[in-house]
Amino acid sequence: MTTQSRFNFMGPRKILGAISVLLVIGSLVSITTNFLELGLDFTGGTQIEVEYGSAAQLEPIREILENSAYSDASVQHFGRPEEVLVRVPPIEGEDKDKVGTQVLEMLQAHSPDVKLMRVEFVGPQVGEELRDKSGIAMIIALGLMLIYVTLRFRFKFAVGAVVALFHDVIITLGFFSVSRLTFDLTALAAILAVIGYSLNDTIVVFDRVRENFRKDREETPEGIINNSLNQTLSRTLITSLTTLLVLIALALLGGEMIYAFSVALIVGILVGTYSSIYVASNLLLVQNISREDFLEQEVIVDDVP
Repeated sequence: MTTQSRFNFMGPRKILGAISVLLVIGSLVSITTNFLELGLDFTGGTQIEVEYGSAAQLEPIREILENSAYSDASVQHFGRPEEVLVRVPPIEGEDKDKVGTQVLEMLQAHSPDVKLMRVEFVGPQVGEELRDKSGIAMIIALGLMLIYVTLRFRFKFAVGAVVALFHDVIITLGFFSVSRLTFDLTALAAILAVIGYSLNDTIVVFDRVRENFRKDREETPEGIINNSLNQTLSRTLITSLTTLLVLIALALLGGEMIYAFSVALIVGILVGTYSSIYVASNLLLVQNISREDFLEQEVIVDDVP
């Protein structure tokens, strides 16, 4: 039986599809020309953790370092308000073993109660290795998801899902490139989480699309996809909104240590919710999905709990 769609999601699909293509191209241009503001996890450098006798004010600390050889250092709270983490990028010709001592002396000149807790050095080679392995991890994740969705549904569904994931990752990275937010390991973890979250949204829609193709023998493919999107709309919105509320709270109140993580997830979830409708589902119509694609559907993963 044919059901009437409340919203014609597929009506503006060509316009929104073109916008998605432009956003991906713009993000790629920004990433390749403007690059990412990589954190010390990828570039290498020195991390100095210090502890104050009372709650530390970050702005005076930043001013002290800006007027020294460490003007590019980043300063943020680390755990308690009394604890501060100073990240110093590698400086050519600088003895890395003396960086922690020199930073501590500068801070103690203004606040004698400052104590050095630890000093860690991340070499550039370690940073490059992390960067390379993170890229490989993303490629492997996308490849495994292509295989999974192909087995779970059809290859046409897999193409839509993986292109949507690529769309989400590139636009999120493009946001970091344009905004110049520091991209560190927490942001990378958020990107990988976005891949899983976005795929979950897409799978829910695809499952309903397949079910409706099997049940409704009168509706057009565009109508079936519209109906499926309307039937899963409340679930998608409730899940996304509740997750976003938590992430916005983390971004505003969680401190600088997880700010990049929170922002990456916020952008990724917004883009992922959009892409499950106007990229993944849109690509099913681009590939001319039809009822014939399900005639030979084997009974495989359907009964798996």
